[in-house]
Amino acid sequence: MAASYDLIVRNGTVIDGTGSEPRDADVAIENGRIAAVGRIDGSGREEIDARGLTVTPGFVDIHTHYDGQVTWDDRFSPSSGHGVTTVLMGNCGVGFAPCRPEDRDTLMNVMEGVEDIPELVMREGVPWNWQSFPDYLDALSKRQCDIDFATQVPHAPLRVFVMGKRGVDREPANAADMAEMSRLVQEGLEAGALGFSTSRSLFHRTPDGALTPTITAGEEELAAIARGMRRAGKGVIQLLDDFADTTAEGATEFAMLRRLVELSGRPLSFTLLDISLYPGRWQTLLREIERAHCDGLPIRGQVAARPVAVLYGLELSFHPFSTCPSYREVEGLPLEAKLAKLRDPAMKAKLLQEQPSYRNPQMLAFMRSVANMFVLGDPPDYTPPADRRLDARAAALGITPLELAYDLLVSGDGRTILFHPGANYTDCSDANMASMLRHEHTVMALGDGGAHYGLICDASYTTHALTYWTRDRKGERWPLPWAIHQLTDVPARAVCLGDRGRLQVGYKADLNVIDLDRLKVSAPHPVHNLPGGGRRLEQKAEGYRATIVGGEVTYRDGEFTGARPGRLVRGAR
Repeated sequence: MAASYDLIVRNGTVIDGTGSEPRDADVAIENGRIAAVGRIDGSGREEIDARGLTVTPGFVDIHTHYDGQVTWDDRFSPSSGHGVTTVLMGNCGVGFAPCRPEDRDTLMNVMEGVEDIPELVMREGVPWNWQSFPDYLDALSKRQCDIDFATQVPHAPLRVFVMGKRGVDREPANAADMAEMSRLVQEGLEAGALGFSTSRSLFHRTPDGALTPTITAGEEELAAIARGMRRAGKGVIQLLDDFADTTAEGATEFAMLRRLVELSGRPLSFTLLDISLYPGRWQTLLREIERAHCDGLPIRGQVAARPVAVLYGLELSFHPFSTCPSYREVEGLPLEAKLAKLRDPAMKAKLLQEQPSYRNPQMLAFMRSVANMFVLGDPPDYTPPADRRLDARAAALGITPLELAYDLLVSGDGRTILFHPGANYTDCSDANMASMLRHEHTVMALGDGGAHYGLICDASYTTHALTYWTRDRKGERWPLPWAIHQLTDVPARAVCLGDRGRLQVGYKADLNVIDLDRLKVSAPHPVHNLPGGGRRLEQKAEGYRATIVGGEVTYRDGEFTGARPGRLVRGAR
């Protein structure tokens, strides 16, 4: 008898992504879509026995920066190794299109500073076989990858494309500039972009310390872009903002976001963080979000599922001594030779006394805040207790936190990673992060895959969300169906991808088969597999028995099968 379906996942515990309770069921797939869920009598050309395992929709990460990696690689690593089956790129106003040939160096300079992608990697890897944004989408449509991908029109390339050096220098846009940006955003959305993104954060700087082109763009410019989105009648808005004007009484900057949503008629989301330097700001922003929803304005906060942290090490992009003048003597040495030099007491004394110098003052202050750092460890602990912080450990040893940081970096094989939770872990507590994640108007996101190659490795947040919040947390643990809902259906709908994120008939056949008891994430480690031998952080997981994209098995027990069913997603679903 001929097979009834292409693939059947049998005997699993199905959590369908809607928040509903688990049920024992089979899932049948035909032509890349879910054909049936329940007890299925027919046969499949291929079958997976999921007895004792959990079957979920594929995860959707709406905050990534794979804009460059997708042009040279057919795998969205590390995201695709953590159950993610769809990513949205083009966030935070940075990217590679639209772009004229004479502006390529400018965009690479912005991406190197903002997203920690080495210039050599981009120069070797990005093919630049486009100029307009529709051209870029046409180039992406030829890519065959392990997962699906969509993108947005980023503000920085758009501004440079329209204004040239005036845009780079952050001059105010004139009426003609704004009209052209408005037209090009509409064009991009109609060609298949899922939205428009921008950044208003002082952390976003080029390697020489210059602010990125979008940071001082005025409301009139953003309003013109919003009108282009209204004409298109589609797309979402994403931004990163410092909200520097936010007080307990309100946020003037947020008022501007309300006006943009009103003008565009489109949903907006922004990065929502609990930062210890600004106590209570996250609560004010949540109240503003609630007010917006009461007024019919769809605004969400994007919240990370674990502390937002920077990683430092001798093999990574930065560490507390990497911008000291004397460190230049050893910077380019192989690790063993570097360790030999750094273990010299004279070199240690020199580096402990020197004042570092770096053109991004925010980043410099961050990398020298050693008192607030931890050793990440393996397996990594992303919510360590206060007594393991370097200031507490140094006090017990009678030395300074800076000296302890030095000793840790040069100890053992020199591969120690220091972990600096800069947000969402105030006073070594996850309580504020939990409140943000559980809020009805936030979305779990901020994986940042494809960027910060030697600085951040948060693309594994999906695995962490399932292990920490539902299984391993010492405090209240969250229901597994709720967590799956937040990783699948909620982000998919937040960016208007209504054809995925649920295990229901007719939906796209993106699935995970997971051994929850074995599920874990290992420590990140550097690998040199980028163009030009560039380095990036990789992070593996155990417990994903199978990942399925469009009905094809792409990973089995963490190993790539070679299947590349992932394609560019053009426009809303």
